Amino acid sequence: MNMHLPNKRILGINGIGRIGKLTLWNHLNLKHYDGIVINAGREIGKKIDDIVQYLTTDSTYGTLDRFLYGYSGKSCDVKVLDQSECIIQMEGIPVRVLRKARNPREIDWAKVGVRVVVDCTGKFLDPTLPADHPKGSLRGHLEAGAEKVIASAPFKTGNSSQKMPEDSAMLVYGVNHFTYDPMKHHILSAASCTTTGLAHMVKPLLDTEETARIITASMTTVHAATNNQNILDAPPGAGSKDLRRNRSVFNNIIPTSTGAAIALEEILPEIKRVGFMADSIRVPTSTVSLISLNLTFRTELNSSGDPVINRGFINDLYRKAAAGAQKGLLLYSEEQNVSTDLMGREAAVVIEGHENHTRTGFLSLDASTLRTYGIETTQDLNLPVTHAKIFGWYDNEFGCYVNCLGRLTKYVDKNLI
Repeated sequence: MNMHLPNKRILGINGIGRIGKLTLWNHLNLKHYDGIVINAGREIGKKIDDIVQYLTTDSTYGTLDRFLYGYSGKSCDVKVLDQSECIIQMEGIPVRVLRKARNPREIDWAKVGVRVVVDCTGKFLDPTLPADHPKGSLRGHLEAGAEKVIASAPFKTGNSSQKMPEDSAMLVYGVNHFTYDPMKHHILSAASCTTTGLAHMVKPLLDTEETARIITASMTTVHAATNNQNILDAPPGAGSKDLRRNRSVFNNIIPTSTGAAIALEEILPEIKRVGFMADSIRVPTSTVSLISLNLTFRTELNSSGDPVINRGFINDLYRKAAAGAQKGLLLYSEEQNVSTDLMGREAAVVIEGHENHTRTGFLSLDASTLRTYGIETTQDLNLPVTHAKIFGWYDNEFGCYVNCLGRLTKYVDKNLI
């Protein structure tokens, strides 16, 4: 059966892991594409029925039936169309699974009619590598016939001092996706789940005059487990810097690092002046994570001597964002949520208004200190500053990340030249 049909939209997905499978589910729901080609890069199970079972069940989100139709009792229409070519029809959409090539440049996307590829392997993240790199590269997808490739993780270059290529861009849907230039950008990154949630939390603050004056910023994400952690304790690899990543994900709370702060500077360049810090604490849950955002603002006092920035101001700011520019991507809640309440919730972030709080104090600067900075004065200065703690939930697998990745993919596809 030929998947290459004239005037049909065919999506390519490279990788069939957590994000790859959920990307398939998302696009079966969106129905933007007429066909989907997944490159597994290897044989799966003993027969095509094993692939079907993997693609229609999930330990976190349940069956594909329930994912698409809830508890209505309706079943998905899934049937095998061609065993030899591994083509399955899912909800009327043909899905072909390729099982040979692992190097992107050896996947014949042109032959199957794919113009946009979402690379969900997590293996190819350096946009500076050439298409013929022996270990494979994102550019290999372009040489194989794709016009655009979107990596489902932040870019990572082998040389941190190397400049980002002009044809590459990191985008978070709803924050900076409008900077995408179809004539210029061919290799994209959809950043990470944490960066996606964080960017949507920070954007309303930068867009509001009173909270744009950020003095300090840091965040901690209490993050669900991922497949790069060990089920049971294992020895670290040669040269490993993070020994705790090899400890059992079932039994531990594990402090570790995150690149969300660095990636955020690519998404919102104005945050560079702040010196943002970020870290992560892994916990033994399957999905849904929580960002604790800590900020210090230079604030003003109103006519009553009270700070302009307070808990009410912060919560109102997010209420407006949820009803305005970020509607459908940023949600505001005053319920007392726990993580399972947010599983599958289609939003980049859900602000936990019930837990947000602020505290205002004064930064005291004596006259002699001010004079060392060239400020001629005989008076001491008490500068009001407000510290704010803001919480945001995000379903780090489907609800936040795959949802935004899917919207970005659809946006790129609609703007193909």
